[in-house]
Amino acid sequence: MPLPNTPILLVEDNPDEADLTKMALSRHGFGARVQHVSNGEQALDFLYRRGAFRQRPEGAPAVVLLDLKMPVLDGFGVLADVKQSAELRHTPVVVLTSSTEPSDLSRAYAAGTNAYVAKPTDFGEFLGTIKQVCDFWLRANETAPAH
Repeated sequence: MPLPNTPILLVEDNPDEADLTKMALSRHGFGARVQHVSNGEQALDFLYRRGAFRQRPEGAPAVVLLDLKMPVLDGFGVLADVKQSAELRHTPVVVLTSSTEPSDLSRAYAAGTNAYVAKPTDFGEFLGTIKQVCDFWLRANETAPAH
């Protein structure tokens, strides 16, 4: 199945973590399609095509890779907004975080995340995890049609 033309939205405030994730995506052929933002407010601006992103092409990203702990607006706020939006609620959101706290896991699923992935600390394992996430969400998963 061909990859969708829509981007991957990476929402990550830590520049080192963002660079590692982009490197992992690049190693598996997904790197050219990554749009990175560093906080939840920027993520919503991208998703709703407003502010600096008002000129971006229409359509939701193929998948949102969302960190939880961020300044301005955290991942829980982004997730709640996306999943309550008629326009965006079918957009796959994968929480990609360092947190293994059961309360974060429960809260993310209660807010509507499609998947919760704790980032492995070993880089080789992290590469494999990113590949699995993208293979599923970009190749195997069938998405709902846009409304």
